[in-house]
Amino acid sequence: MKRIFTLITLILSAVGASAQDVQYSQFYAAPLYLNPAMAGGSEMTRIGVNYRNQWPGLDQSFTSYSAYVDHYIFGANSGIGLIFNRSDQSMANLSTSEIGATYSYRLRLGFRSFLRVGGQASFMDRDAYFGDMIFGSQIDDQTGAIGDFSGENLGEDMRHQFMDYSFGMMYSNDKVWFGLAAHHITQPNISFIDGEFSELPLKLSAHGGVRFDLAGGTETNFLNNRQGTRELTLAFNYKNQGTFSQLDLGAQVNIQPLVLGVWYRGIPVANETQPNHESVVALLGISLGGGLDVGYSHDFTLSSLGNANTGGAHEISLRYSFLAGNFKGSGRKSSMPCFKY
Repeated sequence: MKRIFTLITLILSAVGASAQDVQYSQFYAAPLYLNPAMAGGSEMTRIGVNYRNQWPGLDQSFTSYSAYVDHYIFGANSGIGLIFNRSDQSMANLSTSEIGATYSYRLRLGFRSFLRVGGQASFMDRDAYFGDMIFGSQIDDQTGAIGDFSGENLGEDMRHQFMDYSFGMMYSNDKVWFGLAAHHITQPNISFIDGEFSELPLKLSAHGGVRFDLAGGTETNFLNNRQGTRELTLAFNYKNQGTFSQLDLGAQVNIQPLVLGVWYRGIPVANETQPNHESVVALLGISLGGGLDVGYSHDFTLSSLGNANTGGAHEISLRYSFLAGNFKGSGRKSSMPCFKY
């Protein structure tokens, strides 16, 4: 019975949140997804992949994937990138795919102080299969028998495609960073039904943090005998989309080659009903050398859904960074000091 109640709660949540974006716990490991201004932010060439499986303990789960490549052009003070995103909601047989192109420009404000601005244009594809859905109008209230026709104006398999645009900016020096991003600026129509209008709400986010060197900032890397960083980083990420708000607060300790992190997700200040404590996230990252980084995180559910029922969420990130092309001027140390994951 408890499992059935949880599934009903998730169905209601999915209906209410159908136009909400996927949220990654390792959002700095998905930099182009977080903020278009982060394209080329490492001042290297990066190839990255992200995978998230939310609520695997239930019969119906939410899975999402993201892949990106970005490159910094030193001669033009510019970053370029491509991103591909996909999410699947098995409960509603709904999938959303996105492919986008990103550009950013870096402006020097002072010694190791920079402002980056960026934009992204994306092609979106939403696909849904309604053939397995049962509506209340199909159920005979006397016998419980399920009829064939619901009276709903829905085909079994429907698809909707549209363009989407985003904008972002990021200030950084060698210790702090602060960024703003706006996604779905035109609030496009995402309805599957001709003649109907259902807008994708504007998503606004603010993110930033500060980095502290530990023990002189260096420590011997036991994997490759090179000097690596030892640092503590504190950060936040606040998002608002439609009627939904979310705040992530976290800390990461980077002792090369390991990164250990913990995040709190929720709105701790009480609203009209009660505080929204969503989850605590534990993270482990490792740099394998040669520019390859791997991260794993697990969300422990704090909400009424319960971690034992949902199984929390699993997330994996892979990133490969290298210098490619003409990288004259690459030693200026102007890359952003953001979280690694």
